[in-house]
Amino acid sequence: MRRRHLVFLLCAPAIFAAEPPRSPAKPADSPTEELYEAGRKIFDEYAPPEIKEQYEFPSRERFDEFALRLQAALDKDDLGALAAYEPEARAALLALRVLPGYEDYADWLQVRLDYIEAAGTVTKLPPPPRTPIPGTAPGGPTAGRGIPYYDLWVSRMQQRARPSRADELMPALAAAFEAEGLSPALAWLAEAESTLDPAARSPAGAKGLFQLMPATAQSLGLSTFMPDERASAEKSAHAAARYLRALHGKFGDWPLAFAAYNAGEGRIRRLLAARGSRTFADVASALPAETRMYVPKVCATIAVRAGVSPEKLAAPRVQPAIRNAAWSDPVIRWPRHP
Repeated sequence: MRRRHLVFLLCAPAIFAAEPPRSPAKPADSPTEELYEAGRKIFDEYAPPEIKEQYEFPSRERFDEFALRLQAALDKDDLGALAAYEPEARAALLALRVLPGYEDYADWLQVRLDYIEAAGTVTKLPPPPRTPIPGTAPGGPTAGRGIPYYDLWVSRMQQRARPSRADELMPALAAAFEAEGLSPALAWLAEAESTLDPAARSPAGAKGLFQLMPATAQSLGLSTFMPDERASAEKSAHAAARYLRALHGKFGDWPLAFAAYNAGEGRIRRLLAARGSRTFADVASALPAETRMYVPKVCATIAVRAGVSPEKLAAPRVQPAIRNAAWSDPVIRWPRHP
């Protein structure tokens, strides 16, 4: 255990450097607290003086401050600025493994690190075409209907193993989406959202396989308090499917529906109106960096995992009956990621 903690400390950069925590650590009253305090004692006893001069054992306050800065970068339209967070994000991801009570944030940060890495690649590429290129090979812009960076994300996803929870969770998620009149392939949205971790949560308050914010979840009929039904695979899948169904009904297009799922319905509608546009490709460059990476990643994940490319994703089926009127056409007033 000592070696593992010391390796972490040697890898951690300046986000955990040279400023004391704003509040003392809580007493060790749980296994995770005990692990945290053990790591702190190892650092105090064994870390070389030169390391102690540069680094401090990671605190909860440090991660909170980092998360706020990272979210601000995700909300801006500067991919270069987002890419610059890669060293900090890698170190913070290691920190989440030892900070008691913060373990569930690891998958949230892992997903954002994926965007950060891709943004670094994107900044070295020429600008993507705004329209499909005739004759492009499968997996390129033609297969992605001109979705910027779709081919990059197809390449990334093809090199990535299926999540370990896929065999356990995906049959139920796919069945829930199909029951709501959507293609079961769309259930792979959960991998893009949470790496298929039902306990995943974000600093902004999103939670579960589909990372629903509290207000959004409540508008879709889910309880968010004792129990928090966002942690239920089946219930959250039905809710996410109904949300996507409503968004597709409003935008008539899956890439735009995915963009609205990530950035908020109002933001996408205002941008389309301001530009007189009707496609994701036409407004992508003005969207937050996170959304610019999120939409092609979702499309590529569905294409690689389910074999359904974006232009072959079927529109929602007409439902013969509405089981719950409150869920039939939710009015989403809050973006999932503030």
